[in-house]
Amino acid sequence: MDYKDLADLIFPDVKPIEYYEEKYPRRNLKEGAIVTRFAPSPTGFVHIGGLYQALVARKVATQTEGVFFLRIEDTDQKREIENGITDIVNSLKDFGIEADEGMISETEEKGNYGPYKQSLRGEIYKSYAKHMIEMGKAYPCFCTPEEVDEIRKKQEAAKVRPGYYGVWAKCRNLTVEEMAEKIKAGEKYIIRFKSPGREDRKIKHHDVVKGNVTFPENDQDIVIIKADGLPTYHFAHIVDDHLMGTTHVIRSDEWLSSVPLHLQLFHEIGFKAPKYVHISPIMKNDNGNKRKLSKRKDPEAAVSYYAEQGIPAEAVKEYLLNIANSTFENWRRQNQTEDIEKFDLQLNKMSVSGALFDMVKLLDVSKSVISRFSAEKVYNESLKWASKYDEELADMLKDKEYALKVFGIERGNKKPRKDIAKWSDVKNEISYMYDDKFYNKNIKYEYQKISNSDKIKLILDEYINNYFDENDDKQTWFDKIKDLSGKLGYASEVKEFKANPDKYEAHVGDVSTVLRIALTGRSNTPDMYEIMEIMGSKRIKERFENAKNAL
Repeated sequence: MDYKDLADLIFPDVKPIEYYEEKYPRRNLKEGAIVTRFAPSPTGFVHIGGLYQALVARKVATQTEGVFFLRIEDTDQKREIENGITDIVNSLKDFGIEADEGMISETEEKGNYGPYKQSLRGEIYKSYAKHMIEMGKAYPCFCTPEEVDEIRKKQEAAKVRPGYYGVWAKCRNLTVEEMAEKIKAGEKYIIRFKSPGREDRKIKHHDVVKGNVTFPENDQDIVIIKADGLPTYHFAHIVDDHLMGTTHVIRSDEWLSSVPLHLQLFHEIGFKAPKYVHISPIMKNDNGNKRKLSKRKDPEAAVSYYAEQGIPAEAVKEYLLNIANSTFENWRRQNQTEDIEKFDLQLNKMSVSGALFDMVKLLDVSKSVISRFSAEKVYNESLKWASKYDEELADMLKDKEYALKVFGIERGNKKPRKDIAKWSDVKNEISYMYDDKFYNKNIKYEYQKISNSDKIKLILDEYINNYFDENDDKQTWFDKIKDLSGKLGYASEVKEFKANPDKYEAHVGDVSTVLRIALTGRSNTPDMYEIMEIMGSKRIKERFENAKNAL
C-alpha cells in the first residue's frame, strides 16, 4: 500500500486538483495588476483595523487596475454570529468600499472564483489535502485531544517548545499500513501537514512593509483538516489565495510570525506564494503606554461608532490614508479639491510601527473634509444622521430653504468655514440661527475687550440707527463698521491700534465682536455679514434689543 492508496481511502470521492486548476484559470490582467482580498470572519463587528486593511487593499487594486475581492473565512463556525456577513458587507459599503468580486449578502456573491465563503469550499480543500497525502506531505493523525494535551504537559515539564513536531509527532512515523488499519477500524483522525522544516535553520523573507526579515524554519506538523472536515485557516487561505489569484496578502502584522509556515505550505503544495504585506495595527495611547485598539475597551474600535457620532465616511478614509502614507497630508495640501482616489498609495511607504489613533487629528481632518462639501450635501447628510439620532435637529432642518442658507454661509470660497467636525456638532453650531432655540436658551453675553454696558449700548444703537443698511455689499458694510469705530473713539484699523496702543481702548475688531455677540450670543461664528444677510433687519433689531435688555 502506498500514499496514493491511503489518500483514496481517506478521500474516495473528491475531484482531482486538475479539475479546480482548470475551473479557476490564472487571471488575465495587465502586468503589474495587484489582486487583493479582505477576508474577515463573521464573528462580530468590523474593527477599524479591518476597515484600514480593506481600504489599503481596495486602493492598491484600483490603482493598478487589479481586483479586490471579499472572502468570508467562516471555518470556525462556533464563533459565527447571525447576519455577520451582512454586517461586513454593509460596513464596507458605508465607507464606499465595494468589492469587485465576493460575497454581497449572507447567501449571494459575484465573480467567477467562488464560492467566496470558505464553509462552501469543503470539497476543494479535501481535493488539495488528498493531493498533499498522495505526495507524502500530509498524514492522518489519530491523537485524541487528551493525548495532545499530555504531550504539551510533558514539553512544559521538559522546558521545550510546545507543539506537534519531531519526536513529539506521535503519528508522523506510522506506516501507511498502520494508518490504513486505524482508519478501517473506525478510529477518529484529523489531517496534519508533514513539515520538512528544521527549527535550527533560518529562512529569509522580504515583506513589502517590514522589509527583510529572518525566521527559524517551521517544523510544526500543523492541522490542515479538522475533525469536522473543515480546514484550518492556515491551509484554507493557501488554497484560496492560489485559486483566486491573490498577488498581495495584506494583513495585520500579528500574522508575521506565521510567514515561515505559510511560505512552507505554498512551497510544499507547489504553488507560487503571493507577496506578504504586514501592516502595523492602529494603536492607542493609554496613560503613556501604547496598546492596540481594543474591541472591549474602546468604542472607536467599531466602525459603527463613526456613523453614530456622525463623522463622515470620507473623513475616516482620509484619516486612515494619513496613517497609511505620511505623504498623504502634503498631497492633500496641494490637491485640496481632488478625490482621494487620485492619491497614489505606496505599500512600501507604510509605517513599520503602529500608528497612534488620534481622535483630535481625525476631527481636524473631518472639519476640512466637511468644509469642502456643498451646502446641499451638508444639509442632506445632517438630516440623514439627525433622522436616526437627533429628533430635535431633524425638526430644525424641516425648512430646507432656510437651512441651505445657513449651511451656505462661508461655503465654496477660498477659505471655507471649518466649524463642523461631525453631524452631531451641527445642532450646536447652527442653533443661534434659529430664534426659538436662541431665545429659549439662557444666553450669556460674554463681551470681551469692550465690556462697559453703556459703551455696548452706544455701539448697538449707533450701528442700527445710523450705519446699518441691508442693501450694502460686504465692503461697504465693513467700511461702515470702521467709520463707527472711529466715530466712537476706537481705532478704525487694527494696525493703527497696534502702533498706538496707549491712544485707543479698542479697535474695529473689538467693535465687530460686540455686534457679533449681541447678534448670536457667541464670540466665534462664521462670517457675520452673511449671518446678517440671512437674518434681515427686523430680526437683527430684535436681537440687539434683547442684548441691551440683558445688560
